[in-house]
Amino acid sequence: RHSSILSMPVVTALGSLVLLRGVLMVSPMCFLLHRKDFCQHRVISHSYCEHMAVVKLVCEDTRVNAIYCFLVAIAVATFDITVIVLSYTMILTAVLRLSFSNTQHKAINTCVSHVCVILPFYVSAIFTYVTHRYGHSIPQHIHILVANLYLLVPPMLNPIIYGVRTKQLRDKIVVLFQRKRI
Repeated sequence: RHSSILSMPVVTALGSLVLLRGVLMVSPMCFLLHRKDFCQHRVISHSYCEHMAVVKLVCEDTRVNAIYCFLVAIAVATFDITVIVLSYTMILTAVLRLSFSNTQHKAINTCVSHVCVILPFYVSAIFTYVTHRYGHSIPQHIHILVANLYLLVPPMLNPIIYGVRTKQLRDKIVVLFQRKRI
């Protein structure tokens, strides 16, 4: 039933909503920063243009920016966690109604894989936000490392986690390690 529920129009609508949410949430941050005066140095201490790193370059009061960022973080986290919990509740309810234990096992395995992909993203995002907000004693290189991990690790884990679930790939990896005697 997956393809009947997630048809191309539904996927397009969901993708458009995600894009619209991102644009609507991030655009005010850009406009709030655009009207601020920056200090003499304009070198961001990150490997990419992170919002909080740019805010630290402003010489004026940035309370409005901080409040807006806080509200966006709370809104996004609340919405995302609510949708995730609701969808997994619906999935687990449907799975537990199945009579075949093999089918239940496969579905629960898929849910566990999804959670393994989701957790690194949200944990590193929360850590990045909290350390920028409250972790002034944390060294700058830790901020940069965690911010980079936030962008790199979840997309890298995605194919690994889903690939390990594929029996053919798992068998090939076992053969590869056996050849090298690891």
